[in-house]
Amino acid sequence: MSEDIIVVGAGGFGRETLDVIAAINAAAPAPVWNVLGVVDDGLSPIHGERLAARGIPHLGGIEELRARFPSCRYVVGIGSPSVRGRLSAMIDSWGGRAATLVHPAAVIGTQVTIGEGAVLCGGAQISTNVELGRHVHVNPGAIVGHDCRLEDHVSVNPGAIISGDVRIESGTLIGAGAVILQLLVVGGGALVAASACVTKDVPRGATVRGVPAR
Repeated sequence: MSEDIIVVGAGGFGRETLDVIAAINAAAPAPVWNVLGVVDDGLSPIHGERLAARGIPHLGGIEELRARFPSCRYVVGIGSPSVRGRLSAMIDSWGGRAATLVHPAAVIGTQVTIGEGAVLCGGAQISTNVELGRHVHVNPGAIVGHDCRLEDHVSVNPGAIISGDVRIESGTLIGAGAVILQLLVVGGGALVAASACVTKDVPRGATVRGVPAR
């Protein structure tokens, strides 16, 4: 029997999350998830049209759905780590239970742990002995090397490469196509810009860009 789920966020990653759910259902002998709909406090007309085109209802704003969250699963499909952290904490305080979603076309190595609320898109590659925290997003084509630790609410954008034995602290965003070299620490709340090459530790809250990243 499928389990009810609500997706938070109607933007790009929210709809990519719907694709992950659809792929999970298609690969299973019977549907795993029943999408009740999407909640979004600021639904734009174009996002509303794109939801309607795929037959997914907009359920309203997040506060309007407060009473429904304890009776089903939820996933936050919002790319911003800080917004994702704030909303997931709020929903958890209402009794919400986060779902973990792994696309069937993601490659997952041995001895990998994946926290609740994480979303791994198709084409993501996770090597051996990797720990992914709660509500981590790994976008299409991103690679996470062996022995890495990604703390809660980290976002790894498309095509980024995190080399072996790297620690990414909570709330950090790794931009599309960025490269993090081995044995480094990227501090919490940092932003690694798209296509940057990180060759040394990144302080908490810093924004780094370029090759090498500064």
